[in-house]
Amino acid sequence: MARTFEDLVAEAASVSVDGWDFSWLDGRATEERPSWGYARLLGERMARASAALDVETGGGEVLAGVPRLATRTVATESWPPNLALATARLRPRGVVVVATGDERRLPFGDGVFDLVTSRHPVTTWWEEISRVLQPGGTYFSQQVGPRSAVKVTEFFMGPQPAGSGRDPELAGAAAEAAGLEVRDLRLESLRMVFHDVGAVIYYLRKVIWIVPGFTVDRYRTELRALHDRIQADGPFLAHATRFLIEARKPA
Repeated sequence: MARTFEDLVAEAASVSVDGWDFSWLDGRATEERPSWGYARLLGERMARASAALDVETGGGEVLAGVPRLATRTVATESWPPNLALATARLRPRGVVVVATGDERRLPFGDGVFDLVTSRHPVTTWWEEISRVLQPGGTYFSQQVGPRSAVKVTEFFMGPQPAGSGRDPELAGAAAEAAGLEVRDLRLESLRMVFHDVGAVIYYLRKVIWIVPGFTVDRYRTELRALHDRIQADGPFLAHATRFLIEARKPA
């Protein structure tokens, strides 16, 4: 039997969204992965590094999956629930997880790392990345691209402006302005499929910038309409965008 709207809402509204693990969505939503394979490329770079920093590590899920970490590996995280998860997950591998706040400065000295990485950072502090990199060091990151999941956003919030601060060309320009040389810059659009309204609720509770201020109570009318649409027409489709950027500090 098809589950009721109220059952789906109650379940998705109560499940924990701590960390950056999306396994709760298995069988309920899918999202294509970029063709470049960030985790594999990260592993290759980590294996060659002597001192690495992973910025905004989340719950440490991606870093924990790297087969061979740099000789010295440090991570930062600012959100307390993720900080606790990352510490528990990464400490057994010898990774120190450093708590950070909203200040625009990384708590490390100049030229400490030969590799700085970040997957889906909220903000990229290019001047700070350049500062903490050694000459010849590399910044390697997969980031959320322009108008990612905009169809989801617009379903709840209406039409959105075309501009976006997450444009890869702007990121490349900012990297170069901070003294880095962009070696790779790629953008892809990736298909997203939501099979029930509970999957959408979970996604919006976890990825909080898609519909800022989202709560079930605030958007119950829209959620009901989405549930009815999925029941009548099938899965809700959208597209995420991701870009890969790799930049080097001149030797």
